[in-house]
Amino acid sequence: MADDERVPVLVVGGGLVGLAITLFLAEQGVRALLVDRHPGVSIQGRARGINQRTMEIYRALGLEEAIREAGKPFEDDWGVARCETLAGEWHWLFGDAAPRSWPDLSPGEFCQADQNAVEPILIAAARELGARHRFDTEVVSLVTEDDGVTAVVRDRKTGVEQTVRADYVVAADGHRSPIRERLGIHRTGPGVIQHSVSIVFRAELSEFVPKPALFWIIVNEKVGGGLVTTAEKNRWGMSVGYDPAAGESIADFTTERCVADIRAAVGRDDLAVEIEDVAPWEQAIGIADRYRDGRVFLAGDAAHVWPPAGAMGANTGVQDGYNLAWKIAGVVHGWAGEGLLDTYHDERHTVAVELSDLVVHRQMKRNSTEIEDDTTDDQLWTLGQRYWSSAVIGAGHDTVFGDKLDKVAEPGMRAPHLWVERDGSRLSTHDLFGRGFVLFAGEDGTAWVEAAGEVSDRLSVPLQAFRIGTAADLADPENSWGERYPVGAGGAALIRPDGYVAWLSPATARPSEALAEAFRAILRRG
Repeated sequence: MADDERVPVLVVGGGLVGLAITLFLAEQGVRALLVDRHPGVSIQGRARGINQRTMEIYRALGLEEAIREAGKPFEDDWGVARCETLAGEWHWLFGDAAPRSWPDLSPGEFCQADQNAVEPILIAAARELGARHRFDTEVVSLVTEDDGVTAVVRDRKTGVEQTVRADYVVAADGHRSPIRERLGIHRTGPGVIQHSVSIVFRAELSEFVPKPALFWIIVNEKVGGGLVTTAEKNRWGMSVGYDPAAGESIADFTTERCVADIRAAVGRDDLAVEIEDVAPWEQAIGIADRYRDGRVFLAGDAAHVWPPAGAMGANTGVQDGYNLAWKIAGVVHGWAGEGLLDTYHDERHTVAVELSDLVVHRQMKRNSTEIEDDTTDDQLWTLGQRYWSSAVIGAGHDTVFGDKLDKVAEPGMRAPHLWVERDGSRLSTHDLFGRGFVLFAGEDGTAWVEAAGEVSDRLSVPLQAFRIGTAADLADPENSWGERYPVGAGGAALIRPDGYVAWLSPATARPSEALAEAFRAILRRG
């Protein structure tokens, strides 16, 4: 047994979600320990689509350029096509006319980058900030108590075990989550709805692919599945389903069967195919009944799982982490009360319930024998998720989505994106989020800026304040401040570290008192 270790947060699971949470905690000054039972990053390129919301989060942390570089092999891939065979006629569910960016709504641009290329970027960024990451390390036992969590972890190479004492644990250990099972947290939903295998293969398909797509949905009498490109030319990935109830298993996917399925999907019986890898995976639908159990939190697939349509799995998990990290940081650093942590479930569970229905609906339409155009409002479900909890003051809604995406700031909604200029450089308001609270005021908001400094010092809350206007801290070249943040000439908007509006205030003669009172309510300081 190795020496005991004490950490503020133990993150279990080293996929995209666990790595992102570790990075977000590190940005907040919480140096977590992440343990991952796998020997290294993912071999297969799963979870490729990174939506505009997730990209604006990565952008704020300075990772946009590196992730875009990782996604260069896919920069020409766009659109989703359905067909009976790749050699036959394609029907585009959406084509290359669909925009990848919404510059009036977000600084983020949709990007495709394989999970196995993004994970090293997150690992390096988190380690640079002091986080630690151990591959080949599994959790053997976990005991939760009122004042912390005691975990025994084992090095899978050496067999050496170590006791780790943590203030909090984040379980990002996959949809089968051993930690969720240990805690006895039920998952509501039908569970596994399809067993699939992912086949990585090499073949020359250029004659069948006049233009690349995000992916192809291929359904015919011999095979049904999805085809995607990979980062290497002539290297492809295909997923097909199988039915254990009919006696099928992963063992049935011999090289001969995989080659036959690929040929059936392409529509060429004599196609030369080289199989590289075959791995099982499951499509499931289920949402954990609670995201918090004392000092343990569930995130990503451990908390929610649904089909891959819409690329809302990993993206939602990363956004779980963005919501949770600042709350844990506040409690660890002492500027927030323990009750703030309850709002993680309150906010993210309701989002997952709503998204699950939307994703399942999209998946059913895409797999229908009757070809239908996808009419889902991607802007709304990507940028329009709304919260109402004690971490928000004055939310005027009680549903996750409204009828349309609103560009006007309201408590409990993602802060409207605004292009501004600082010292001659163009940036988004979202580039200022991710590390602490941000207070925006109008050009005449000097009193608010002074109040922010005073309250930040008094309550030890990380807070930056900016005036926005023609001759202010942040210039407003598009003159959109008043339209998107309608707080009046003397009002202010308080934005949480995760980029959500916490509170809006009209002009007041006592800004320091008003701001301090708002923080006490939001942070559950009593």
